[in-house]
Parts: sequence; structure tokens; C-alpha cells
Amino acid sequence: MPQNPMNRPRARRLVGAVAAATATALVLAACSGAAEGNQTAANKDASITVAAGDITTENFNPFSSTALQPTLGVIYEPLYWYNFAKQSDPTPVLASGFSWNAAGTELTIKTRHDVKWNDGQPFTAKDVAFTFNLVAKTPALNPSGLAATAKATSDDTAVLTFKSKSFMQEPAVLANQAIVPEHIWKDIKDPTTDLNKNPVGTGPFKVKSYTPQSFVLTKNDQYWEAGKPTIKEVRYLPVTSADAASAALVAGKVDWASAYLPGIDNIMKSGKNLTYVNTPVMTTVVVTCSNAALGCAGPQTDPAVRKAIYLAMNREQLAKLAGGGVAGVGSPTMLLPGRDDNWIADAGTAKLPQSANADEAGKLLDAAGWTKGSDGVRAKDGKRLSLTVQTVTGWSDYILINDTLKQQLAAVGIELKPSQVSWNEWNAAQTNGKFQLSLDSVGLGASTNPYFTYDSKLATTNTAPVGKSASAGNQSRFSNPAVDAALKTAAGTTDQAAQKAEYAKIQSIIADQLPYIPVYVNSMLTEFNTSRATGWPTKDNLYVLPAAWKAWDAGIVLKTIKPAS
Repeated sequence: MPQNPMNRPRARRLVGAVAAATATALVLAACSGAAEGNQTAANKDASITVAAGDITTENFNPFSSTALQPTLGVIYEPLYWYNFAKQSDPTPVLASGFSWNAAGTELTIKTRHDVKWNDGQPFTAKDVAFTFNLVAKTPALNPSGLAATAKATSDDTAVLTFKSKSFMQEPAVLANQAIVPEHIWKDIKDPTTDLNKNPVGTGPFKVKSYTPQSFVLTKNDQYWEAGKPTIKEVRYLPVTSADAASAALVAGKVDWASAYLPGIDNIMKSGKNLTYVNTPVMTTVVVTCSNAALGCAGPQTDPAVRKAIYLAMNREQLAKLAGGGVAGVGSPTMLLPGRDDNWIADAGTAKLPQSANADEAGKLLDAAGWTKGSDGVRAKDGKRLSLTVQTVTGWSDYILINDTLKQQLAAVGIELKPSQVSWNEWNAAQTNGKFQLSLDSVGLGASTNPYFTYDSKLATTNTAPVGKSASAGNQSRFSNPAVDAALKTAAGTTDQAAQKAEYAKIQSIIADQLPYIPVYVNSMLTEFNTSRATGWPTKDNLYVLPAAWKAWDAGIVLKTIKPAS
């Protein structure tokens, strides 16, 4: 399970047989030590256990992409919090208000009173100013390109000054930056590498103990929100596969997990007090290295080939076989049907076609000069229409997508060659442009405003020639002046109607060019045990995006749930 929402979900795609549950439960019992004893008296001491990913490195650095799962939101807090489960206004956390000047170059933040760091020191606007100045002067801490300097004009007021109109920096400032205490971090020599083993935050919990087998957080008795949290302790156990997650849930050793579990309804029936919620918000896409001008090579640089792949997909079959029946219908706009309907300009692009249109795909390829050979594979100028698609070893649902797509695309004369590689190889290939097709997912930006998906994935400024890193997000190497212009205009206004008009232009272009070919909306399954705690998110009450790995939201969950009576 990823430890940062901006990371690609890794263990989410690990699937396995429930038959292994008993054996895996024994392994969990052996490695968890005193966990079982603590859980036996859970109602008495109000403790729960959360399934985590790899916890072998004791890293609570809130600036690190590999920080342990509860670092962001549970130990450290932002100024505001955004709920990605639905369209809603940001919720104040460490701030009580904010305002922009008319030019969009100055953001004034009012901070919450009576907040203390968990070491007892008072939190003030000086900590806010210190945090943003630290980010501004340390490029390695600044992946969003935040261009602001900050000053505390009083104990409860911080002013951020930007070099140019920066309305679209708002979510990065307000909701995607952990605020750190100046009295601690001013003495840290290298904030990029320090593991921060004794974290001092404002969040509802603080670290009690750590081992590579498990670590424990305890209630922050000085937490600013009256009466919260009511849970006393939270234990994190490493659970790195779906088999292990299933076994731990059924055995009652884990209270909160996020894992893709095939046949989840049957699993829930096999364990007492188990429930789950599905919050699909990220769209599975075939990333294409689309731009020959930036060094991409292969048939996928032809827009006709990308459009033919789009049309040849039988998404209903893909969702059934690979999505386990819990995937959602996506949109060619790369937005989320239902949640984002107000941002989708054309009803015709609101949802993806679910059945294949092989005839139309064939006509497109014929018109583009791709003719079928005796082996059924098309060719043009002596080059076969053969493509390699990569995914990560162990991402079983994505492996199923590739295997099924191979058959679907063969029907229109496209040869697809699936490959499985390690996560590091997959990430390096995609980031550096050393691929033709690659399965990934998109959808979690700085906020639910489409700008953050479109800017990251489509802006020319966020890509790079093949061989150089496109870590800013545009790994398709897509570049279009009209898209860049629309993004610039949208970034310069807070008028949502004006923004929607610009996004309409972008949606029309990407539906035609398809640098990212959408498949379906991933399931996001989160499982709960209600015997020790109640108040978990439900389908009817999605007060957060409840994945256990989701930064910021995890803190909201842990301070909301209550011990079961």
C-alpha cells in the first residue's frame, strides 16, 4: 500500500487466493508479537491495527516520498484538507481562513489559535512561514514547483508572496504541504535525507514505539480538536500482499486495510464484523510515448493507432476479467463520471464506450496506411504494427488487462506484446520515455479541479525529451500549443465557468489525440473490522477517501472513529 497519495499505488494490485488465508494468518501471528494480546483487550484500551506496506525504514520525514504511512495527516497536518471522494469545499485544519490579493500574487493565511506541537510548544504562523521558506530554498523538497516566499506578520497571520499570478498554487499551499515546527527543523542539517525518527507534529497521534515488525502511535493528549481522538493507540503491521491482507482481516488481526481482494463479498462473509467500501477515483490508462518530435519511437506515435486501440477495447470484458466487477466506467476526458460531471463539457465524452468498435478501428488504420499482412498483423512502410506494453510484476489486474488487450487488439491487426518488469524498471522506463505503452493510473492531483490532472499529464513544461526525466508527470511526451494556452488561461482565473471553457478545449484535443488511452476507473477497496471501532466511512457517508494509505485523509479517519461499545 503506498505511503504517499502522489505515489503510484503498488500493492493495491496484488491479488491472490483466499485459500492461503489460514497459513498467512499464522505468519502474521508470528511476526506481530504482542499484537494479538493487545487486540484481545482492544475495547478496554481503545486500540486498533492498520495494515501498512513496507515499514523496515524508520522514516517520518514529512518531505520524503517514502515516509511511513501515517506521517502525513496523522502526525503532521496541512492548513486545509480536501475530500477527493466528492466535490466539496476545503476543510480548515491548521488554518482558519485565507484570501488572495486581486493580482493573485499574495496569499494571506490566518492560522488556528490554541494549537500546540506534540512536545508542548505553541504552533504559530511563524511555523507556517518557516515551512514554506524551507521548501522555497530547497529544490529537492519542492516537486510542485512552489514559487513563494513567506513572512509571518503576526502570530496568527502568514503572507505568501509569489513571483507571478498563482491562483492554481492554492491547493499545493493549503492542502498538500505538511507544516513543520521551526524550533525543530531549523536545526536539521539536511531536511531531504533526515529520517526524523522522533517526529514533532500537530496531528491527533504521535509515535510511541517502532520496530521493523510493527510500530505504534499513541493519542496526542494535546490535540487541538476538543474530544478527539478517542482511539488510544494505533498499531501498524506490514501487510504486503492481498493474501496477507485477506488473512489478517478474516483472523481479526487488522481493523483497517486497503487491498484489491477478488471475491471480496465472500471474504467479508467469512469474517465476523467485516465490511468494506469501494471509492473508485483513479482511471487506469494506457500511457503512450506519443511524441516522435521528443524522441518517442514506434507505431504508437501515430494518432490513428492510438485511436484504433481506444476503439478496439472491449471495456466491459476488461472490467469483468481484470476489474473484478468493482471497477467503474471512466471518461475519455480522464475525469471521474459522477464526481466531476460539472467539469465535463460535452455529454458525448462523459463516459467511455464499453464495447469494441472493430470496424471503425479498422477503417482508421486503413486510412492511415496500415494494411493487414498474411499473418493478420498490419504493417506500414515495411514496419509491423507491433507494440510492447509494460506493467509491474505482481500487478495481477493489470497483467490481466494486458493479456486480454492482446486478444482484443489482434482482432484489428495490432500485435500487442505484454511485458512484466520490477516497479523500479517500470517507473524508470516510463519517466525516461524508454517505452511504447505502459499501464498506469491518473486522477489524484492537488485537488479535484481538472487543472491538476491536465497540467501534470499534458503541459509541455512538465515533459522532457526521451532519455531525460519527465518526473513532473507528462510521461507521454505530449505537447500541444492549444492545450498549453488553455492551461495558462485556466490558471489565471478563479472563475470556474471560465476554467470550464478552457478545459472543454483540452478535452476535445485529448479525446482526439489520446496520449493516454483510458480503460476504466480503478476500484479502490478499503476493508474494516467494526468489532473494535465504529464510525468508519461508508458508501452513504464518504466523509473521506478512506484508503489506509491516503495521506491527510488517514488522520481524519483516525480522529473520527470511536471505540466500539
